[in-house]
Amino acid sequence: MKEDILHNLKLINTRIKNACEKAGRNPGEVKLLLATKTVSAERIKFALENGQALIAENKVQELKEKYEDLKEIFHTNHFIGHLQTNKIKDILKYDVTCVQSLDRLELAEKLHQRLLTENKTLEVLIQVNTSNEESKFGIDPSEAIELTKKIAEFSTLKIKGLMTIGLFSAETEKVRPCFKILKNLQQEIIHENIPNVTMNELSMGMSGDLETAIEEGATIVRVGTAVFGARIYPDSYYWNEENNNARE
Repeated sequence: MKEDILHNLKLINTRIKNACEKAGRNPGEVKLLLATKTVSAERIKFALENGQALIAENKVQELKEKYEDLKEIFHTNHFIGHLQTNKIKDILKYDVTCVQSLDRLELAEKLHQRLLTENKTLEVLIQVNTSNEESKFGIDPSEAIELTKKIAEFSTLKIKGLMTIGLFSAETEKVRPCFKILKNLQQEIIHENIPNVTMNELSMGMSGDLETAIEEGATIVRVGTAVFGARIYPDSYYWNEENNNARE
């Protein structure tokens, strides 16, 4: 199993490097995020001990369960699932440094209130529903700039970029328009020059379409099954609000 993880990491990093070279980009511009839903702490730790540093969970419960086993090894922890307001306290308690799935003002307000109480700040990405699918969370692209402006007023929230899941399709060219929408939004927001907003990060692209995402400007690609193997649950397990939804 460990040999498989090492082999898979090598393959993924080679794919990222090759995609960057093809797109005329520096491979150092693209970060590999390991999506660790349903992956044991032991296997995650092995990946961290072998050159990886960025991981993310979809579900707060898994974040809590693995925290003690992983806290002693250096890594950065993001959250990529649909975050319910009653779980905010746990997100902060278990050292999440970035919530990639901020998609509504109510959540931003509750995060801000809690962060003020704890005298903390938090990096966030605005999640955009670029595929117009009802099964996806995320703000509509037409409303993303206005939401960004409102969230930027909260001093505790540091907006670092955008995130999208993209269309669920094995045909990468059908997914490309989703990535183009996110890239165009990034450029529009940069042009707006909104205080407290930097648009350095575009989190998009997964195991099957990371090359396309990199061509369109991704700075973070989310990969899980291509490193850790297939899961016992189907993707649909993560799609609804109760179970969270960020795919990789």
